Amino acid sequence: MEAKGLSVIVPCLNEAEGIMHFCNVIDIHAESLTFPLELIFVDDGSTDGTGDLIRAHQFRNVKKIQLITFSKNFGSHAAIRAGIARARFDLCTWMGSDLQEPLEFLQMSWDRIAEGYNAVYIEKRSVEVSSANRSFSRVYSYLMRKYAVSSYASGGISTIVFDRKIMDYVNGNQESNSSIMLQIMDAGFRSSLLSLDFNSRYAGESKWTLKKKIKLFIDSFVSFSFMPIRLVSIVGIVMFVLGLVMALFTFVNKLINPAVPIGYSTIASILALGFGVTNISLGILAEYLWRTYDAARARPPYIVSDAERLDADAEEE
Repeated sequence: MEAKGLSVIVPCLNEAEGIMHFCNVIDIHAESLTFPLELIFVDDGSTDGTGDLIRAHQFRNVKKIQLITFSKNFGSHAAIRAGIARARFDLCTWMGSDLQEPLEFLQMSWDRIAEGYNAVYIEKRSVEVSSANRSFSRVYSYLMRKYAVSSYASGGISTIVFDRKIMDYVNGNQESNSSIMLQIMDAGFRSSLLSLDFNSRYAGESKWTLKKKIKLFIDSFVSFSFMPIRLVSIVGIVMFVLGLVMALFTFVNKLINPAVPIGYSTIASILALGFGVTNISLGILAEYLWRTYDAARARPPYIVSDAERLDADAEEE
């Protein structure tokens, strides 16, 4: 039987610069909470000694601490899945060690779930980020609401606080190359939304590189939306109609003006356009085929090289 409390998963990738500050701040904040807190740090392939700093920290108010170490970098979504699988409390969430999420969301979400909700979505009402990141977030949120998960918030969801029902669902449905956030939202459990002002990053640099953002964008669409496949059909129909119109125009123009030469540049343009659309379509189909193959292999989304209990009462349980 699970204990009542909240397990907080903290994915870490080279966070040595700010991890001690995070530990101090959340340990102090835990004293004001009306429920016990568990911290599950997931070292996602760090090379700067992040794990050693976590082991060395002495917590006073957080009584349950775990450190999970991956064999290599698998990504934050895999880290969250690993944390959920080992959570010892009946509620779970995740947050970054950069303290961008306001810690008030922990107590507010606990109270909201006590009202009968299975999940509480934490929306970014405002946050200090670059214009490029803000634009990406807005475009991503719009496309997710329109083509994947209609309940996705316009400001973007940073984290979710959820109960044991959702934890069991996620643990029983491990997905590679997928979004843990969209998987939970797409399940349809009773949910509530909290819109909060976020903080600027305390230390270090964001690990969400352009490459990772593009991968998340593709994973989200391929895993939770049929729109890319439908787009292939729509583009094919449009290209067929466009080609038919151009052929008809060329034929009529030749009948009216027999001296008009048929230009090779026009043919080359049509061929380039056609081959471009074909290659894009094949690329979209390949994404689906690759994910089907990846799911068929049933490889784990992460590999744990070590799992440690750092709390003082570990031997008593």
